[in-house]
Amino acid sequence: MPGAPRQVVLIGYADAELLDIACVADVLDVANRLGAGRPYRVRLATVDGQPFPCQSGLTLTPHARLDQIRGELDTLVVAGGIGHRAAAADQRLLEHVRRLSQRSRRTASVCTGSGVLAAAGLLSGRRATTHWAHATELAARYPAVSVDPVPLFVRHGDTYTSAGVTSGLDLTLAFVEEDHGPTLAREAARALVTYLQRPGNQAQVSMFLSGPPPEHRQVRDLTAYVAEHLAGDLGTPVLARQAGISARQLTRLFDAHLGTTPGKYVRTVRAEHAARMLSGTDLPLTAIARRCGFGSTETLRQAFLDHFDTPPSAYRRVHVRTAYA
Repeated sequence: MPGAPRQVVLIGYADAELLDIACVADVLDVANRLGAGRPYRVRLATVDGQPFPCQSGLTLTPHARLDQIRGELDTLVVAGGIGHRAAAADQRLLEHVRRLSQRSRRTASVCTGSGVLAAAGLLSGRRATTHWAHATELAARYPAVSVDPVPLFVRHGDTYTSAGVTSGLDLTLAFVEEDHGPTLAREAARALVTYLQRPGNQAQVSMFLSGPPPEHRQVRDLTAYVAEHLAGDLGTPVLARQAGISARQLTRLFDAHLGTTPGKYVRTVRAEHAARMLSGTDLPLTAIARRCGFGSTETLRQAFLDHFDTPPSAYRRVHVRTAYA
Protein backbone atom coordinates (compact mmCIF):
# COMPACT_ATOMS: atom_id res chain seq x y z
CA MET A 1 0.00 0.00 0.00
CA PRO A 2 1.62 3.30 -1.05
CA GLY A 3 2.40 5.81 1.67
CA ALA A 4 1.02 9.33 1.84
CA PRO A 5 1.99 11.34 -1.26
CA ARG A 6 5.07 13.53 -1.14
CA GLN A 7 3.85 17.08 -1.68
CA VAL A 8 5.96 18.87 -4.32
CA VAL A 9 5.38 22.49 -5.32
CA LEU A 10 6.89 23.98 -8.48
CA ILE A 11 6.96 27.78 -8.54
CA GLY A 12 6.44 29.42 -11.93
CA TYR A 13 6.21 33.01 -13.17
CA ALA A 14 6.02 34.91 -16.44
CA ASP A 15 8.79 33.96 -18.86
CA ALA A 16 9.89 30.92 -16.88
CA GLU A 17 11.78 28.21 -18.78
CA LEU A 18 9.34 25.44 -19.71
CA LEU A 19 12.01 22.73 -19.50
CA ASP A 20 12.92 23.79 -15.97
CA ILE A 21 9.37 22.89 -14.97
CA ALA A 22 8.87 19.91 -17.27
CA CYS A 23 12.11 18.12 -16.32
CA VAL A 24 11.14 18.04 -12.67
CA ALA A 25 7.49 17.18 -13.25
CA ASP A 26 8.18 14.44 -15.81
CA VAL A 27 10.85 12.66 -13.76
CA LEU A 28 8.52 12.52 -10.77
CA ASP A 29 5.62 11.40 -12.97
CA VAL A 30 7.73 8.56 -14.35
CA ALA A 31 8.78 7.59 -10.82
CA ASN A 32 5.11 7.43 -9.83
CA ARG A 33 4.21 5.25 -12.82
CA LEU A 34 7.09 2.91 -12.02
CA GLY A 35 5.73 2.34 -8.53
CA ALA A 36 7.28 4.85 -6.11
CA GLY A 37 6.43 3.63 -2.61
CA ARG A 38 5.41 7.15 -1.63
CA PRO A 39 4.21 8.78 -4.84
CA TYR A 40 4.81 12.42 -5.63
CA ARG A 41 1.94 14.89 -5.84
CA VAL A 42 3.23 17.73 -8.00
CA ARG A 43 1.52 21.12 -8.11
CA LEU A 44 2.48 24.17 -10.13
CA ALA A 45 1.79 27.45 -8.33
CA THR A 46 2.18 31.16 -9.02
CA VAL A 47 1.53 34.35 -7.10
CA ASP A 48 -1.85 35.01 -8.73
CA GLY A 49 -2.80 31.51 -9.88
CA GLN A 50 -3.40 32.73 -13.44
CA PRO A 51 -2.07 31.17 -16.68
CA PHE A 52 1.38 32.48 -17.49
CA PRO A 53 3.56 32.51 -20.62
CA CYS A 54 6.80 30.56 -20.64
CA GLN A 55 9.77 32.09 -22.42
CA SER A 56 9.11 29.74 -25.35
CA GLY A 57 5.70 31.34 -25.88
CA LEU A 58 3.69 28.38 -24.57
CA THR A 59 1.25 29.08 -21.74
CA LEU A 60 0.94 27.03 -18.56
CA THR A 61 -2.02 26.98 -16.19
CA PRO A 62 -1.01 26.58 -12.53
CA HIS A 63 -2.90 24.41 -10.05
CA ALA A 64 -3.06 27.07 -7.33
CA ARG A 65 -2.05 30.45 -6.00
CA LEU A 66 0.93 30.38 -3.69
CA ASP A 67 -1.14 31.64 -0.77
CA GLN A 68 -3.34 28.55 -1.16
CA ILE A 69 -0.42 26.20 -0.51
CA ARG A 70 -0.70 25.10 3.09
CA GLY A 71 0.69 22.35 5.28
CA GLU A 72 4.00 20.55 5.18
CA LEU A 73 5.80 20.07 1.87
CA ASP A 74 8.31 17.48 0.78
CA THR A 75 10.02 19.55 -1.92
CA LEU A 76 9.85 23.14 -3.11
CA VAL A 77 11.35 23.92 -6.54
CA VAL A 78 11.77 27.34 -8.14
CA ALA A 79 12.12 27.36 -11.93
CA GLY A 80 14.50 29.58 -13.87
CA GLY A 81 14.03 31.45 -17.11
CA ILE A 82 14.48 34.89 -18.63
CA GLY A 83 11.85 36.18 -16.21
CA HIS A 84 13.99 35.33 -13.18
CA ARG A 85 15.12 38.93 -12.54
CA ALA A 86 11.54 40.20 -12.37
CA ALA A 87 10.63 37.23 -10.18
CA ALA A 88 13.53 37.99 -7.84
CA ALA A 89 12.22 41.55 -7.48
CA ASP A 90 8.65 40.47 -6.68
CA GLN A 91 8.35 40.82 -2.91
CA ARG A 92 5.10 38.85 -2.78
CA LEU A 93 6.79 35.94 -4.52
CA LEU A 94 9.83 36.11 -2.24
CA GLU A 95 7.64 36.09 0.87
CA HIS A 96 5.92 32.92 -0.34
CA VAL A 97 9.26 31.31 -1.19
CA ARG A 98 10.55 31.98 2.32
CA ARG A 99 7.32 30.76 3.93
CA LEU A 100 7.10 27.58 1.90
CA SER A 101 10.80 26.82 2.29
CA GLN A 102 10.31 26.72 6.06
CA ARG A 103 7.59 24.11 5.53
CA SER A 104 9.62 22.00 3.07
CA ARG A 105 11.94 19.09 3.70
CA ARG A 106 14.12 20.40 0.89
CA THR A 107 14.20 23.52 -1.25
CA ALA A 108 15.63 23.58 -4.77
CA SER A 109 16.07 25.71 -7.86
CA VAL A 110 16.66 24.90 -11.50
CA CYS A 111 18.90 27.12 -13.62
CA THR A 112 18.46 30.84 -12.85
CA GLY A 113 15.82 30.05 -10.25
CA SER A 114 18.84 30.26 -7.94
CA GLY A 115 18.54 34.03 -8.24
CA VAL A 116 15.07 33.87 -6.69
CA LEU A 117 16.34 31.73 -3.81
CA ALA A 118 19.24 34.14 -3.32
CA ALA A 119 16.91 37.16 -3.32
CA ALA A 120 14.81 35.41 -0.68
CA GLY A 121 17.92 35.06 1.48
CA LEU A 122 17.90 31.26 1.27
CA LEU A 123 21.38 30.89 -0.23
CA SER A 124 23.32 33.23 2.07
CA GLY A 125 26.35 31.45 3.49
CA ARG A 126 25.71 28.48 1.22
CA ARG A 127 27.46 26.99 -1.80
CA ALA A 128 25.28 27.10 -4.90
CA THR A 129 25.36 26.80 -8.66
CA THR A 130 23.37 28.17 -11.58
CA HIS A 131 23.52 28.25 -15.37
CA TRP A 132 27.16 28.85 -16.27
CA ALA A 133 26.29 31.99 -18.27
CA HIS A 134 24.71 33.61 -15.20
CA ALA A 135 27.17 32.55 -12.51
CA THR A 136 29.16 35.80 -12.57
CA GLU A 137 25.99 37.88 -12.25
CA LEU A 138 24.71 35.77 -9.35
CA ALA A 139 28.02 36.04 -7.49
CA ALA A 140 28.20 39.81 -8.01
CA ARG A 141 24.61 40.44 -6.99
CA TYR A 142 24.71 38.17 -3.93
CA PRO A 143 28.22 38.17 -2.45
CA ALA A 144 27.06 36.14 0.57
CA VAL A 145 26.49 33.17 -1.77
CA SER A 146 29.43 30.93 -2.64
CA VAL A 147 28.75 30.46 -6.35
CA ASP A 148 30.37 27.48 -8.05
CA PRO A 149 29.74 27.64 -11.83
CA VAL A 150 31.09 24.16 -12.56
CA PRO A 151 28.79 21.42 -11.18
CA LEU A 152 25.50 20.24 -12.61
CA PHE A 153 23.94 20.56 -9.18
CA VAL A 154 24.98 21.35 -5.64
CA ARG A 155 23.52 20.24 -2.33
CA HIS A 156 24.19 22.36 0.75
CA GLY A 157 22.22 21.01 3.67
CA ASP A 158 18.55 20.91 2.72
CA THR A 159 19.01 23.34 -0.18
CA TYR A 160 19.74 22.24 -3.75
CA THR A 161 20.64 24.34 -6.77
CA SER A 162 21.14 23.07 -10.29
CA ALA A 163 22.73 24.38 -13.44
CA GLY A 164 21.08 25.19 -16.74
CA VAL A 165 17.79 23.74 -17.95
CA THR A 166 18.16 19.94 -18.37
CA SER A 167 20.34 19.67 -15.27
CA GLY A 168 16.96 19.81 -13.50
CA LEU A 169 16.49 16.28 -14.81
CA ASP A 170 19.73 15.15 -13.16
CA LEU A 171 18.76 16.88 -9.92
CA THR A 172 15.32 15.27 -9.86
CA LEU A 173 16.75 11.82 -10.56
CA ALA A 174 18.99 12.42 -7.56
CA PHE A 175 15.85 13.20 -5.51
CA VAL A 176 14.27 9.93 -6.65
CA GLU A 177 17.40 8.02 -5.67
CA GLU A 178 17.46 9.72 -2.26
CA ASP A 179 13.78 8.95 -1.67
CA HIS A 180 13.38 5.50 -3.21
CA GLY A 181 16.84 4.09 -3.89
CA PRO A 182 19.00 3.61 -6.99
CA THR A 183 16.86 0.92 -8.64
CA LEU A 184 13.84 3.17 -9.15
CA ALA A 185 16.08 6.06 -10.22
CA ARG A 186 17.76 3.77 -12.75
CA GLU A 187 14.44 2.65 -14.18
CA ALA A 188 13.23 6.24 -14.39
CA ALA A 189 16.37 7.22 -16.28
CA ARG A 190 15.94 4.33 -18.69
CA ALA A 191 12.32 5.29 -19.30
CA LEU A 192 13.42 8.87 -20.04
CA VAL A 193 16.29 7.60 -22.25
CA THR A 194 18.89 9.55 -20.32
CA TYR A 195 21.96 8.89 -18.20
CA LEU A 196 21.62 7.46 -14.75
CA GLN A 197 22.78 9.76 -13.79
CA ARG A 198 25.29 12.43 -14.45
CA PRO A 199 26.87 13.15 -11.07
CA GLY A 200 26.28 16.57 -9.61
CA ASN A 201 29.98 17.36 -9.72
CA GLN A 202 30.26 16.83 -13.47
CA ALA A 203 31.31 20.03 -15.24
CA GLN A 204 28.48 21.92 -16.98
CA VAL A 205 30.53 22.91 -20.01
CA SER A 206 33.54 21.30 -21.58
CA MET A 207 36.39 23.68 -22.32
CA PHE A 208 36.13 22.51 -25.94
CA LEU A 209 32.64 24.06 -26.12
CA SER A 210 33.03 26.98 -23.75
CA GLY A 211 34.01 29.60 -26.31
CA PRO A 212 35.43 30.36 -29.74
CA PRO A 213 39.09 29.67 -30.56
CA PRO A 214 41.51 32.35 -29.36
CA GLU A 215 41.81 35.28 -31.78
CA HIS A 216 45.54 35.65 -31.14
CA ARG A 217 47.28 33.69 -33.89
CA GLN A 218 50.16 32.32 -31.82
CA VAL A 219 47.86 31.21 -29.01
CA ARG A 220 45.44 29.64 -31.50
CA ASP A 221 48.29 27.78 -33.20
CA LEU A 222 49.61 26.57 -29.86
CA THR A 223 46.25 25.26 -28.70
CA ALA A 224 46.02 23.30 -31.95
CA TYR A 225 49.56 22.01 -31.39
CA VAL A 226 48.66 20.88 -27.87
CA ALA A 227 45.59 18.99 -29.10
CA GLU A 228 47.66 17.19 -31.74
CA HIS A 229 50.61 16.27 -29.47
CA LEU A 230 49.03 15.23 -26.17
CA ALA A 231 51.35 12.27 -25.73
CA GLY A 232 54.47 14.39 -26.22
CA ASP A 233 56.40 16.90 -24.16
CA LEU A 234 54.18 19.95 -23.75
CA GLY A 235 56.15 21.74 -21.09
CA THR A 236 56.27 25.53 -21.15
CA PRO A 237 59.83 25.66 -22.60
CA VAL A 238 58.78 23.32 -25.44
CA LEU A 239 55.69 25.37 -26.26
CA ALA A 240 57.69 28.59 -26.13
CA ARG A 241 60.22 27.21 -28.60
CA GLN A 242 57.39 26.03 -30.84
CA ALA A 243 56.01 29.58 -30.89
CA GLY A 244 59.45 31.21 -31.19
CA ILE A 245 58.97 33.31 -28.05
CA SER A 246 60.27 33.32 -24.50
CA ALA A 247 58.63 31.25 -21.76
CA ARG A 248 57.72 34.49 -19.96
CA GLN A 249 55.99 35.88 -23.05
CA LEU A 250 54.19 32.56 -23.55
CA THR A 251 52.85 32.72 -20.00
CA ARG A 252 51.66 36.29 -20.52
CA LEU A 253 49.85 35.33 -23.75
CA PHE A 254 48.07 32.37 -22.14
CA ASP A 255 46.99 34.49 -19.20
CA ALA A 256 45.69 37.25 -21.47
CA HIS A 257 43.85 35.05 -23.96
CA LEU A 258 42.99 31.86 -22.07
CA GLY A 259 42.96 33.05 -18.48
CA THR A 260 45.32 30.33 -17.30
CA THR A 261 48.93 29.19 -17.39
CA PRO A 262 50.35 26.96 -20.15
CA GLY A 263 50.84 24.12 -17.67
CA LYS A 264 47.27 24.27 -16.35
CA TYR A 265 45.87 24.54 -19.86
CA VAL A 266 47.76 21.43 -21.01
CA ARG A 267 46.67 19.46 -17.93
CA THR A 268 43.03 20.40 -18.49
CA VAL A 269 43.10 19.47 -22.19
CA ARG A 270 44.68 16.14 -21.32
CA ALA A 271 42.05 15.46 -18.63
CA GLU A 272 39.17 16.29 -20.96
CA HIS A 273 40.62 14.19 -23.77
CA ALA A 274 41.01 11.33 -21.30
CA ALA A 275 37.35 11.80 -20.33
CA ARG A 276 36.31 11.43 -23.96
CA MET A 277 38.37 8.26 -24.27
CA LEU A 278 36.96 6.85 -21.05
CA SER A 279 33.38 7.30 -22.25
CA GLY A 280 33.99 6.38 -25.90
CA THR A 281 36.48 3.48 -25.78
CA ASP A 282 37.22 0.39 -23.73
CA LEU A 283 40.96 1.10 -23.56
CA PRO A 284 42.52 0.37 -20.17
CA LEU A 285 43.56 3.27 -17.97
CA THR A 286 47.24 2.64 -18.65
CA ALA A 287 46.73 3.10 -22.40
CA ILE A 288 44.59 6.21 -21.92
CA ALA A 289 47.14 7.72 -19.55
CA ARG A 290 49.92 7.11 -22.09
CA ARG A 291 47.98 8.49 -25.08
CA CYS A 292 46.98 11.61 -23.17
CA GLY A 293 50.49 12.37 -21.97
CA PHE A 294 50.12 11.42 -18.32
CA GLY A 295 53.18 9.71 -16.94
CA SER A 296 51.17 7.11 -15.04
CA THR A 297 47.63 6.10 -14.14
CA GLU A 298 48.15 7.80 -10.78
CA THR A 299 48.98 11.09 -12.51
CA LEU A 300 45.85 10.66 -14.63
CA ARG A 301 43.83 9.95 -11.50
CA GLN A 302 45.08 13.09 -9.74
CA ALA A 303 44.34 15.27 -12.78
CA PHE A 304 40.86 13.76 -13.01
CA LEU A 305 40.14 14.38 -9.34
CA ASP A 306 41.27 17.99 -9.71
CA HIS A 307 39.22 18.64 -12.84
CA PHE A 308 36.10 16.46 -12.40
CA ASP A 309 36.18 15.78 -8.66
CA THR A 310 35.78 12.08 -9.39
CA PRO A 311 38.26 9.26 -10.21
CA PRO A 312 38.53 7.97 -13.80
CA SER A 313 36.99 4.58 -12.97
CA ALA A 314 33.86 6.18 -11.51
CA TYR A 315 33.62 8.59 -14.45
CA ARG A 316 33.73 5.67 -16.88
CA ARG A 317 30.99 3.77 -15.04
CA VAL A 318 28.63 6.75 -15.34
CA HIS A 319 29.53 7.93 -18.83
CA VAL A 320 30.12 4.72 -20.76
CA ARG A 321 28.01 4.80 -23.90
CA THR A 322 25.43 2.10 -23.30
CA ALA A 323 22.59 1.48 -25.73
CA TYR A 324 19.29 0.65 -24.05
CA ALA A 325 16.78 -1.55 -25.75
